[in-house]
Amino acid sequence: MNEVFELSYALDTFYFLVCGALVMWMAAGFAMLEAGLVRSKNTTEILAKNFALFAIACFMYLVCGYAIMYGGGYFLSGIMETGVTGSADDWYYAPSSDFFFQVVFVATAMSIVSGAVAERMKLWAFLAFAVVMTGFIYPMEGSWTWGGNPVFGMFELSMVDFAGSGIVHLAGASAALAGVILLGARKGKYGKNGEINAIPGANLPMATLGTFILWLGWFGFNGGSVLQTSTVDTANAVAIVFLNTNAAAAAGAIAAMIVARILFKKADLTMILNGALAGLVVITAGPDTPTPLLASIWGAIGGVLVVFSILTLDKLKIDDPVGAISVHGVCGLLGLLLVPVTNDGATFMGQIVGALTIFIWVFGASLIVWAILKAVMGIRVSEEEEYEGVDLSECGMEAYPEFNKG
Repeated sequence: MNEVFELSYALDTFYFLVCGALVMWMAAGFAMLEAGLVRSKNTTEILAKNFALFAIACFMYLVCGYAIMYGGGYFLSGIMETGVTGSADDWYYAPSSDFFFQVVFVATAMSIVSGAVAERMKLWAFLAFAVVMTGFIYPMEGSWTWGGNPVFGMFELSMVDFAGSGIVHLAGASAALAGVILLGARKGKYGKNGEINAIPGANLPMATLGTFILWLGWFGFNGGSVLQTSTVDTANAVAIVFLNTNAAAAAGAIAAMIVARILFKKADLTMILNGALAGLVVITAGPDTPTPLLASIWGAIGGVLVVFSILTLDKLKIDDPVGAISVHGVCGLLGLLLVPVTNDGATFMGQIVGALTIFIWVFGASLIVWAILKAVMGIRVSEEEEYEGVDLSECGMEAYPEFNKG
């Protein structure tokens, strides 16, 4: 390898690893967001879930997930078999950095499930599902998309998904929806006469901090998906992706705030936070092709859509404490459908088929796994445990013991 190539290789590898670390930091964002939006009596358990699911995702993807998704791995051999092929001109980054970048995406998909089933699911049932989701369900759909393999050997997908609006976010929301349907709503959420009772989160400053952390981590999520930054073209591409990602988030937050003001006569902070996340999810499918103006419009549409989606799911009595299904599922689908507007390499039919494949596989497989867990060990805590809070029943400790006893 000549000196120029060695420098490019080192720079691209370092950039890839830093972006992966930013995405890993999103795990902290999800933990803070979810802990802020649940009641104080459930804080320790939601934090335990987020920490444990990240560890499980990392281990399962190392053991079998990466091999299923890309047809290689180095859990036993110590050698990554994919990511570097052909001549030196094809080598962009160290292959092990590809694994690290991919594994934090798996954890992100599983984090989406955590918030949707919060406050009433058994911890160990959730972790058992995390093993299957991160070790098999997600890698399978990933092999049909980013892996480039035919769907069960029958047909190939032509979906374009730059950083994972469908592959990561829609997948996570599909698994969450299956769990929520079998789990049921929290006690007291819906009245006998059809009324919807608000259950406020305990710590909105923490939820806000979590959203800012996610916003920051998303630059690694989308920016790292450029894969390189050592040439003029790739450096410019990274800058455009960063710009569009930020614009979509800002526009999503503003749009959600305005809609909330119109509907509720108040600036609903939770809707503002979810509006920013909705903008981020929407632009993730194609942050490389829109102009900043279009990226802002896409983000604003996501910010509007997420408010109405959250309200609609509540009317359908689908209890999602953090709005994860709306943010990641509904807006993930929107992001996929917007890609062909600015990307000539994508078609609406290809995007629709890809989205349907992801949803049907992940929702169906997850529903089966959730049903098995429900039959074998149960997935919901008792009514008494739910009333007292799952912190004590599942973790044996409270997040704020002095506050609760006072």
